[in-house]
Amino acid sequence: MTTIDPERDLTLDRVIHAPREAVWDAWSTPSLLAKWWVPAPTVARVDRLEVSPGGAFVTSMSDDGALFAPHTDSVFLVVEPHRRLVFTNAVDSGWHPAKPEPVAMTAEISLDDHADGTDYRVVVRHGDAAARTRHEALGFFEGWSAVTAALAALAEGGARP
Repeated sequence: MTTIDPERDLTLDRVIHAPREAVWDAWSTPSLLAKWWVPAPTVARVDRLEVSPGGAFVTSMSDDGALFAPHTDSVFLVVEPHRRLVFTNAVDSGWHPAKPEPVAMTAEISLDDHADGTDYRVVVRHGDAAARTRHEALGFFEGWSAVTAALAALAEGGARP
């Protein structure tokens, strides 16, 4: 992992009381990812999940479970099974430069062993301080904390593919 830049990066850390393999499965299995990827009561649909470098990460979301709108259209940059995922929405799943709303970002998810399960760390990098500030003001901590809690509940509950 690279150095954290507090002016441009947002971070979230949590111990998940489940093995790294369970957390990894929740990230890499479409049916499990759909259960936690957006804050409830909104629901997610995983349209493409190709967990490999250059692979697509495309999801949609719905407030009513019927009408879905685009949510994530990104690519994986780094995939280290059971240890680390890095993806960006600055390049879309078709490998075209993108101008995502509300902000362009690169997210790094790290999974490390912890005496109580998994040390889960998220670093979301932005191109400049203004984008970081905008993302934080739009609810980064509330949203990412909510989905991380849902991820933890799923992994801790023993959900497996």
